[in-house]
Amino acid sequence: MTELEAALRGAVRGEVAFDVAARALTTMDASNYRRVPLGVVAPRDADDVAAVLQMCRERGVPVVARGGGTSIAGQATGTGVVLDFTRHMNRIVSLDPEARTAVVQPGLVLDRLQEAAAPHGLRFGPDPSTHSRCTLGGMIGNNSCGSHSVAWGTTADSVRELTVLTARGRRLRLGRGWGGAPEGLRELVEGELARLRTGFPELPRRISGYALDALLPERGADVARSFCGSEGTLGVLTEAVVRLVQAPPARALAVLGYGDESAAAEAAAGLLPLGPLTVEGMAADLVPSAAGLPRGGAWLFVETGGETAGEARARAEAVVRAAGVVDALVVTDPGEQRALWRIREDAAGTATRMPDGSEAWPGWEDCAVPPARLGAYLRDFRGLLAAHGLRGTPYGHFGDGCIHVRIDFDLLTRAGIGRFRRFSEELAELVVAHGGSLSGEHGDGQARAELLPRMYGTRMVALFERAKAVWDPDDLLNPGMLVRPAPLDAGLRFAVLPREPVDVAFGYPADGGDFSAAVRRCVGVAKCRTASASGPAVMCPSFRVTGEEAHSTRGRARLLHEMLAGELVTDGWRSAEVRDALDLCLSCKGCRSDCPAGVDMATYKAEFLHHHYAGRRRPAAHYVMGWLPLWLRWTDRTRLARPAGALASVRPLTALVKRLGGIAAEREIPRPARETFSRWWRRRGAAGSGATGDLVVLWPDTFTEHLSPSVGRAAVRVLEAAGLRVVVPPTLRSRGRGVGDGASRSAAAAVLTARRGRVCCGLTYVSTGQLDRARAVMRRTLDLMEPVLDTGAPVVVLEPSCAAALRSDLPELLPDDPRAARLAARVLTFAETLERHAPGWAPPDVGRPVTGQTHCHQHAVLGDAADRRLRAAAGLTGELSGGCCGLAGNFGFERGHFAVSAACAEEQLLPAVRDAPPEAVVLADGFSCRTQLEQLAGVRGRHLAEVLAQALERGEPGGGDRDGRGAG
Repeated sequence: MTELEAALRGAVRGEVAFDVAARALTTMDASNYRRVPLGVVAPRDADDVAAVLQMCRERGVPVVARGGGTSIAGQATGTGVVLDFTRHMNRIVSLDPEARTAVVQPGLVLDRLQEAAAPHGLRFGPDPSTHSRCTLGGMIGNNSCGSHSVAWGTTADSVRELTVLTARGRRLRLGRGWGGAPEGLRELVEGELARLRTGFPELPRRISGYALDALLPERGADVARSFCGSEGTLGVLTEAVVRLVQAPPARALAVLGYGDESAAAEAAAGLLPLGPLTVEGMAADLVPSAAGLPRGGAWLFVETGGETAGEARARAEAVVRAAGVVDALVVTDPGEQRALWRIREDAAGTATRMPDGSEAWPGWEDCAVPPARLGAYLRDFRGLLAAHGLRGTPYGHFGDGCIHVRIDFDLLTRAGIGRFRRFSEELAELVVAHGGSLSGEHGDGQARAELLPRMYGTRMVALFERAKAVWDPDDLLNPGMLVRPAPLDAGLRFAVLPREPVDVAFGYPADGGDFSAAVRRCVGVAKCRTASASGPAVMCPSFRVTGEEAHSTRGRARLLHEMLAGELVTDGWRSAEVRDALDLCLSCKGCRSDCPAGVDMATYKAEFLHHHYAGRRRPAAHYVMGWLPLWLRWTDRTRLARPAGALASVRPLTALVKRLGGIAAEREIPRPARETFSRWWRRRGAAGSGATGDLVVLWPDTFTEHLSPSVGRAAVRVLEAAGLRVVVPPTLRSRGRGVGDGASRSAAAAVLTARRGRVCCGLTYVSTGQLDRARAVMRRTLDLMEPVLDTGAPVVVLEPSCAAALRSDLPELLPDDPRAARLAARVLTFAETLERHAPGWAPPDVGRPVTGQTHCHQHAVLGDAADRRLRAAAGLTGELSGGCCGLAGNFGFERGHFAVSAACAEEQLLPAVRDAPPEAVVLADGFSCRTQLEQLAGVRGRHLAEVLAQALERGEPGGGDRDGRGAG
């Protein structure tokens, strides 16, 4: 323990963490930069903050205030002590609906304030796209804005009073007037009135530099407003009084299509007199699929408000009439509006990859020009990109003249970094030539502060330095930001990564086979740090339970980055810090679809475990649950299923098995079925339906085969009722009286001559990181499935996790085997099979509401559109919940995971089932989901195939029985 750490531990009540993991988690924000801190402190109150400042001031150690860590210019990183306000100082102190104000702490996430204000018809005006994880302290530090700034301005417009601590320990209450200002600030301003009156461009999104013009006497000497946007360099915020605005009861969204982005930009300013709430723009190169959008090459999202839905719609239609568009769409349904807004909100992540998959980076994320000049600026900006051989996808706040863009800079080589600098210098000149600001929302940080003299001139920048000295004469607070900045091309976070490709097991096709590039996908936008899953989203269930950065997708990616860097995490794949952070990763794959940058932590975890345990003994759970297919096949071959089921009821014996096998004591061990699905299939003999439709291969996954054969039996019943000819590997004996003529007969003949064996997707080996074993299992499966691949028949997989493994893990683990891609392309879900191969078939009318949860792997890899349509056709009404059931295969069974597993289930799944009407069908296509429901709620969930089969056979609805006594 260092002397500073010991002093802090004795002085503060909050957590003090100087360990490798805590430091590694805070080396980066959402920028291109990296700094290694000495340690992290999570203060409990202002007294803790004062103690940290005193301890650090006495030792000359810098202090950096950090909220959600989503800053894009590098200002949330530092080499000293980082203050993490999200842990404890994250409350709403009070909310006064009559005064329309709220008193908040700096670590409060914006969405929590919006939720508290909404019942009163109020909201906080600014709303960055990171609203689900950005904090009020960070917003004040960066003077954040968001899409509604044309209506409600910037954060500075919404601040009434601020309580701050200076680096020397003074507690100040800032507002309008000089009463709370530090000594010397008034004298500095009064000596520079002329410069302050003429040295700042007039535009709605001027964030760069210090807002010293807010201190002019004609502006009320607004010290609180001047403090906004100072990026933690002047004082540390401990509390804020913020203004709330009246939210319109109804909203409509006009989506306006234009030929190109310049046409959209030129139209934006003309819409402002109509009083819109938003005027947001983006071009087609940011939206690979323009589904749901009107015709055009660029779009404006213009939101209008009203007292009634009709009034909001009328205003949106007036916008359309005034817009001069190629095409337009007016949306009033709130759900449809949210879906469209998600396209815009995810842009900060999706823009990190160009359409061809190459990387793109921040750095010039939010320049702003006068709105009337935006069209001309964008044309010049595109020309500058072309001149440097660069590409970018502009989008952003067109109504305010503020543009976001990620550019495909090469930040890995000396030549590429040199071009980055030259482009930055020339772009700064271009922005200034158009009367703009280098930063229009996210602050200058390290990315742009070096270039402030080009915007303000050297004398104004010198005045900024004098202001910093008044507030922080020791340069203790966030040094290197805004004044006396570090060079814009120094300390790039990529510089520490290995230059040669890392030897890995997966193919990482989207990243050119480069594991470092896969890890670089995480740019820090932190959508994984949300407190609740939005809609059908899954990512990141363990973070929502623990609230710990280490248990977020971003936190784990940061640790992997540091593992590759080798500076902080020095033991590579053997790292205990990375292992511990990944331990609570459920491998739900939610990040694969929900992360805007496409981070796939389930794959990274499997990769890490593969290397971490190479040549070493693994945890017992890896052998017990990772080898589950092997144990279940052995049980079946030795006819021990029935004795095993009987022994499972002997508590001392099961307790011993769980203790030796690394299984949570709270769990019940699932019992193998007395008759496997394959035995039933063979016993059934030739009693097929006589169907003559398309041939389909029903995959006997481990869970359906040994633990839930009723699902397989039900699927056969439904598929044959739909007229499909069902065969099952490995014997693949066809059902039905005929195989047709020509190609159909040849296909069936190939199927019937398949060799014997057991197919397996390798899922349990992948999830436990036993990748050599997984590849061997997969190759054997491909050998067995070769005759099927020659038939063209689809492969129907009932278990979503197995279908996802075949679709994604199989080709990524065996990229050199063309059969893997062929099999992956054949895999269909149960609903997809019926939709594509029995399009004229109508399912039975069940006519009941549904409850339950979409399987996380289905959400992330497979999609559930076909399932939704099948449910609707069968009269199954309502939506399934999002999130993750928490069992997630082996995760919830492993010792030490039960509490997190149960908490994940309590987030959405269990409340949805408890709140459903008694007649609701409890749907759960995954074996893990059904097991979690049974063990935690005593509810028997049903696969959709079981529900439809029961309706076919009995002519009556089928559902989940709440007492656990389900049929079949």
